[in-house]
Amino acid sequence: MNSIKQALTGAVVALCLSGLPLPAAHAQTRTATDSSGHQLKVDGTVVLIEPDIELSLITAGGLNEPRKEWSDNARKLYPRAVHDLLAGAKTQRKDDYDVPDDLDPNSRLGQVMRLNQAVALSIAQYSQAGNNALATKKDPKTNKPRLDWTLGQGVTELREATGADYGLFTYVRDSYASGGRKAVRMLAMITGAALGAYVDVGGGSQIGVATLVDLRTGQVVWFNLMAKQSGDLRDEKGAKGTVASMLKDIPL
Repeated sequence: MNSIKQALTGAVVALCLSGLPLPAAHAQTRTATDSSGHQLKVDGTVVLIEPDIELSLITAGGLNEPRKEWSDNARKLYPRAVHDLLAGAKTQRKDDYDVPDDLDPNSRLGQVMRLNQAVALSIAQYSQAGNNALATKKDPKTNKPRLDWTLGQGVTELREATGADYGLFTYVRDSYASGGRKAVRMLAMITGAALGAYVDVGGGSQIGVATLVDLRTGQVVWFNLMAKQSGDLRDEKGAKGTVASMLKDIPL
């Protein structure tokens, strides 16, 4: 991973989990609206920006050990599943954009990538109910906060590099319990039950953030936060299921 991708390692999990009631599955998808309260419709070509995906194994002691082979395979399976979904929606797609490994984080394009990371994480954090909710403009029809985030005009740099009208960004952290972790978890639950309490030390989880950004204006037109204890990006079937959850209600 280059420095651009490393910026999100751990941060996605930390922010997305704050306030989320796991083990219940959680998804929060929102689409931007215009000044009249109507949902924006995507009109143009879409490019899949190289997804930031990392898979890991949870040890008996609860540590996450990144698994390169799993991650590399998932980075191939996930885009294929996205392509299938976009094809089914008859969305015009540009060639996927691979972030250069030697991309200077201080270059204009590098700054756009880092800004998108910061905005995606901010949406994930502040779109949750509770004390973290950020006051924004209200939708005139629903009186609920509008999705009103932008990356600014700097995104035209990415549009020039891809030739697309919209950029689809994805961040996923997927973890799987080892045999030792499963045993520890079962023992904790049995012990807790014997004491009349529910105890769960936690197993694997799948957490992701996806954003669709208008590369002409910088506006985030759609966002989804996903957090659940099921899902598997290590095979084709699991990748399709993850994509279905990650791109739920995307306005294509």
